[in-house]
Amino acid sequence: MYKKAASLLLSLAALQATAQTTYLQLNQEDYHVLDRIETRSGSLSDDLFLFVKPVARKNAVEFLQKQRKDARFTGLTEIDRHNVNHAISVSGEWALESNGALDSKRPVLKTFYKKQPDFIYVNNDNFFLSANPVITAQGMYEKDNGTLFTSNRGMEARGLIAKKVGFYTFFTDNQESMPSFAGQWADSADAVPGADFYTRKGAGKYDYLLARGYIDFAAVKDHINVTFGYDKHFLGDGVRSLFLSDFSAGAAFLRLNTRVWKLNYQNLYMELTPQYRRGSDRELPHKYATMHHLSMNVTRWLNIGVFEGVIFDRRDRYEFSYMVPIILYRQVERSLGSPDNVVLGLNFKALAAKHLQFYGQLLLDEFTSKELVAGDGYWANKFGIQLGAKYFDAFTVRNLDLQGEVNIARPFTYSHFDSTANYTHYNQPLAHPLGAGFAELIGIARYQPAKNVFLTLKGMYYQKGVDTAGLNFGGNIFKDYDTRASSYGVTLINGPRAQCASLNLNASYELRENLFIDLGATYRKYVVENNALPSASSTYIYGGFRLNFARREYDFN
Repeated sequence: MYKKAASLLLSLAALQATAQTTYLQLNQEDYHVLDRIETRSGSLSDDLFLFVKPVARKNAVEFLQKQRKDARFTGLTEIDRHNVNHAISVSGEWALESNGALDSKRPVLKTFYKKQPDFIYVNNDNFFLSANPVITAQGMYEKDNGTLFTSNRGMEARGLIAKKVGFYTFFTDNQESMPSFAGQWADSADAVPGADFYTRKGAGKYDYLLARGYIDFAAVKDHINVTFGYDKHFLGDGVRSLFLSDFSAGAAFLRLNTRVWKLNYQNLYMELTPQYRRGSDRELPHKYATMHHLSMNVTRWLNIGVFEGVIFDRRDRYEFSYMVPIILYRQVERSLGSPDNVVLGLNFKALAAKHLQFYGQLLLDEFTSKELVAGDGYWANKFGIQLGAKYFDAFTVRNLDLQGEVNIARPFTYSHFDSTANYTHYNQPLAHPLGAGFAELIGIARYQPAKNVFLTLKGMYYQKGVDTAGLNFGGNIFKDYDTRASSYGVTLINGPRAQCASLNLNASYELRENLFIDLGATYRKYVVENNALPSASSTYIYGGFRLNFARREYDFN
């Protein structure tokens, strides 16, 4: 049913597609540029809607070209102008200038790197193609764990066919050696963060493939795009998302994105993999998700949004009722006998003084107003809250950007009674990587003192309840919530209290477009009260290079 519906929608879209696009890779440096420039402009863009990621390259370029014209009025620095020109060049097929990517001074063999960002670049009336290698190598030394090495090799390509179809494909072969604490998480969860199938090559060492791709059609020019593929998504303005993050593996999806007036409305249909234990090769079962998010720029400085998502388990079939693009999923779930896991959410973003941005999310999984008012710690009062702020050109220091963020989620949030319709995919949380039952504080300082130099200081501290003695205190969202240790007296940090603090300093230098050299160091300490679980500390330094690949961070636990 799901595949038939996807095929029908794609066929209808193809009949009148005239404004297809491709999308910026998640975690690409250009997202910070877009966020910074929008805030410095003092006005939210009705074309951009950065809460919903990935962002269309077409919309990003159109926004940046407008801001480039007004650069002297908005006070953009010389580095800002360089970043804007770089971001436009990386998506040069959408620039106003013909072949908008910047020309290379010395192409290789007069064939490769004719354009600065692209190994292969073809752009004519009926066909556009950009193809690039993806290569990384990173060495790491962790105290008490020795030398580790990680490498990724592959390619990516995007293109447009006859101005009707956009496409993107990405593939890498990966060998990764994680620091000790990350490897322990992976072994415990039977999952490598962000990946699906993997092979374990030793303690903290993993071999896996990453592949994603999609095709994109415009159903209604400049208003409705239909995208079908296998990839990740992110809903949020912060470091974390309580709605949907890119922490877990990619998934098959069908997306409808509608943009009109000051509104952006996204429907997302996904095929997911429920939790499982690794073993012999076999066909894995499926579960499904449907999510929609409506966002509106109510003023030039304030955006508000409404989110709803449902995770449901059917025997390899999609629930047709959830495919209606405009409907309240909670009502559908109740009409089906309430077997599924529905969450609701609200979010906001506000700009102030052309330097400040405030944002937040409220996630409601389940609650009873009577029990909430009573304050007796009823287990089913399940919700999460995010509050954050960004300060661009902080304290009048140009290109110094600060960010602070707080995330909390009550125990048992995201979990479900059947251990299948929980808010997870491929043994990984779909939203916040800590699951539930935690309070987290994140602080980031970003400084770009020169065009090609990027300095980042990132600190994180969290408290979380952990399970001991076979009891379920609500922090593990994979567990059936009917196995809970108690129904009342459930606090935010439920069970033995774990505390974790980490600090990372990273310096990156861009040798040429999308080729970075990284150097950095991280310190992490983890303790559990009364030594209920072993304490651990980790200190490591790393260095390497990456081409067309986002930097890997180990801040998920």
